Amino acid sequence: MLLFSNIVHMDDENSKLDEQMFRKLFDLHFDHLRNFMYYKTSDAQLSEDVAQDAFIKLWETRSKVRMATVKTYLFTIANNLAINKLKRNQLKYNFLAQTELKQDSQDPQYILEEQEFKTQLESIIASIPDGSREVFLMNRIDGLKYGEIAEMLEISVKAVEKRMSKALAILRDKLDYKV
Repeated sequence: MLLFSNIVHMDDENSKLDEQMFRKLFDLHFDHLRNFMYYKTSDAQLSEDVAQDAFIKLWETRSKVRMATVKTYLFTIANNLAINKLKRNQLKYNFLAQTELKQDSQDPQYILEEQEFKTQLESIIASIPDGSREVFLMNRIDGLKYGEIAEMLEISVKAVEKRMSKALAILRDKLDYKV
């Protein structure tokens, strides 16, 4: 961290992420980021992919990056990428598992309705604003408590509660169903 701290102190607001700083950042944070993503996903390959994708996204947005907050920004990118990938995978696996178990013993009408509901649910979840969707998925899919979510996202527990409330309100409104 000492290597990077010298870079950060050079006029934090105006310093830009160049190739040399990016390499140092990568060397300093890649392993920690990959391990953090492994904790969240319990999937070594997914963790590696998310960490790499986060650095790619950081490089693509380097002109907008403030060096003073680059680590937080990097972990936020990775967290959002992991949530999106987990959300897609979780929804797919849940519905595939349920469909496979029920397909043999259920009539075609039920299967069609279930597929329509799946599509509707995925669409509604995708329409929830990013912050609220992130909190909702971390709580409902990852099973994290509000305090854990607040700590990981570096926000207050009240902010987590507000985001969750907004996500649930959207789901209730669009599904006409208690979540």
